[in-house]
Amino acid sequence: MKVLLINGSPNEKSCTYTALSKVAESLNEENIETEIIHLGNKATADCIGCKTCFKEGHQGKCVFDDIANEIIEKAKTSDGFIFGTPVYYAHPTGRILSVLDRVFYAGKKNFEFKPGASIASARRGGTTASFDVLNKYFTISQMPIVSSTYWNNIHGNNPEETVQDLEGMQTMYNLGKNMAWLLNCIEAGKKNNINHPNNVTQKTSFIR
Repeated sequence: MKVLLINGSPNEKSCTYTALSKVAESLNEENIETEIIHLGNKATADCIGCKTCFKEGHQGKCVFDDIANEIIEKAKTSDGFIFGTPVYYAHPTGRILSVLDRVFYAGKKNFEFKPGASIASARRGGTTASFDVLNKYFTISQMPIVSSTYWNNIHGNNPEETVQDLEGMQTMYNLGKNMAWLLNCIEAGKKNNINHPNNVTQKTSFIR
C-alpha cells in the first residue's frame, strides 16, 4: 500500500515538509510506502472550468499539463493521501488550492473512497481555518478523513522550531499510525467482499 503526501509550500525543505516527513516516518514503520511531492514555486494555473477534462480523449486529465496531471496519475495507484500547507495569511497557500481544484475536478474518481488527511503549519495562527478548507476536498469525494490525537497542526517559523513543537510532532506521528490502521481495515474489508457503495449523484441548482 502507498500514501501520497503533497507539500503545498513553495519551499521544498520547509516546516510543512518536516511535518509530512514525520507522518511518512510513522507510515513506513507500518510497512506503508510513501512519496512526498513538492508542488514547487513556479506559476500555477487555476481551474478555469473549461470542462475539457470531461471530453472524450481528455477524460481525467487537466488541459494545463503540469504537476496536477502528475498527481492525478499517481493517485491511480495510491491508497491514501496527506495534503500539507503552510499558513501565510490565515488560509492554505494559493498554490495548493489551485492544484487541488484542478486535480479533483479532473481526477476525482482516482481519489474516491481512499482515506485522506490534511495538515497545516504556521508560526502562530490560521491553522484551523486552513485545516477546514483542505478537508473539504475529501468530503466532496467520498473519502474517509483520517484524524489524530489533536487537530493536524504544527507550529514553528523554521524546521528547527517545528521539531520543538513536541505535541505537533506527536500529532503527525499519530496521524501516520491512524492512516495505516484505516488502510489495513479497508484492505481486510476487500478480502472479505466488503466493498464501497456505488452512490448516485443528483445534481441540482438552487432554482430547480
